[in-house]
Amino acid sequence: MMQRARLGLIIAIALLALPVLSQASTWQIDPAHTSVQFSARHLMISNVRGEFTKVSGTIASDGDDPGSVKIDAVIDAASIDTRVAMRDGHLRSPEFLDVEKYPTITFKSKKLEPNGKGKWKLTGDLTLHGVTREVVLDVEGPTAIIKDPMGKTRVGASASATISRKDFGLTWNRALEAGGVMVGDEIPIVIDVEAVQ
Repeated sequence: MMQRARLGLIIAIALLALPVLSQASTWQIDPAHTSVQFSARHLMISNVRGEFTKVSGTIASDGDDPGSVKIDAVIDAASIDTRVAMRDGHLRSPEFLDVEKYPTITFKSKKLEPNGKGKWKLTGDLTLHGVTREVVLDVEGPTAIIKDPMGKTRVGASASATISRKDFGLTWNRALEAGGVMVGDEIPIVIDVEAVQ
């Protein structure tokens, strides 16, 4: 059920930090301070939440031109964590993510456009479960650029999107006797990204 979320996850994380690149050419996504979270509707009555714990990637730009921003993000599909080992195992199986066949989820940006003060629309290609689809992330940020106690330059941003898991071939489900299905199709994704120069 949580599989759909991962798609959005990858994408979002990379996108978040884009506009910040005006003072640097290349930034690395900090895996220790970046989160990709998602939720899935369960039994039509509640939301089950999870995250991908292994994310990496780069954000590059040419000065302060938003049109030059390039983001490449990679998520380890097997790092999915919903706090229940049996469920995580099912999500890694061929019925969902099929992590042995499709070990990574990737996002490559194509376009960054302003969408209000401190807000952006980030368009890119998300590849999940061997299927590539164009997705649009709503990005807020970036934050002010700061120096951490170790002297490294850092910036942050957040992003969100909702994807259809069926669009990526994640179609496993079960019908309920009372009507409806076990797992919803729409997967909201929330990404918080911290990038270091």
